[in-house]
Amino acid sequence: MKVVLWVLLALPLVALAQGAAEQALDESQALVREARDSQQRVEQLDDATRQALERYRQAIEQREQLTEYNARLADMVGTQAEELQALETQLASIEDTQRELLPLMQRMYASLEQFVALDLPFLLDERGERLAQLDALLKSPNASVAEKYRRLVEAYQIESDYGRTLEAWRGTLGADDQVRVVNFLRLGRVMLFYQSLDGREQGYWDADAGEWKPLGDDYRRTLEQGLSIARQQQTPVMLRLPLPPVAEQEAGL
Repeated sequence: MKVVLWVLLALPLVALAQGAAEQALDESQALVREARDSQQRVEQLDDATRQALERYRQAIEQREQLTEYNARLADMVGTQAEELQALETQLASIEDTQRELLPLMQRMYASLEQFVALDLPFLLDERGERLAQLDALLKSPNASVAEKYRRLVEAYQIESDYGRTLEAWRGTLGADDQVRVVNFLRLGRVMLFYQSLDGREQGYWDADAGEWKPLGDDYRRTLEQGLSIARQQQTPVMLRLPLPPVAEQEAGL
């Protein structure tokens, strides 16, 4: 009976002990879960902190880049402002120069036109066409001042080159029913000769008289040589041709 009684008394204690153990186990598991959750939260906070720190560093770097960019941009704006001021000054100067150049170019053209009219009568169609085109260009409102000046200087250069060259070409001589085709020979701007195609007639331009004068047969062979030299058909040789007096040549230079 005593044994049974003891067993009956021990059963509640065992139950109590098992309950306490189970409760302790539950609490321990809860603590483990809470610790694990806390660790996860700590790790999340640590990741968030690192991300926040990285964003902060990027923000600092961007701020420094923007500060440097703004400084450079300010320098560029300042430089552009100076360039703009310089351009405005240049434009004002160009406008003044254009106002001065236009009358000057008109005077240059008039001098060139007069020079051609008083010069030896060679390549009249070609030179006249060049003058006509130049006159139209100078009067054109669409052409730039630079283009007008360039073409004008170019025409002066062409006329200047005529004075240093030997040239032969075939053209017409005379007027009305007396027109005939002849060979012309130009010695710079010193003399202008012609010779008929059959070589039986030759002459020269008399600038003082303003007309063609005949040359004797003594110059036939010399003119033929001059024409061949000008056409690069033979090597240059000394030619015996009539020339105006030296004083007249110097006066025309």
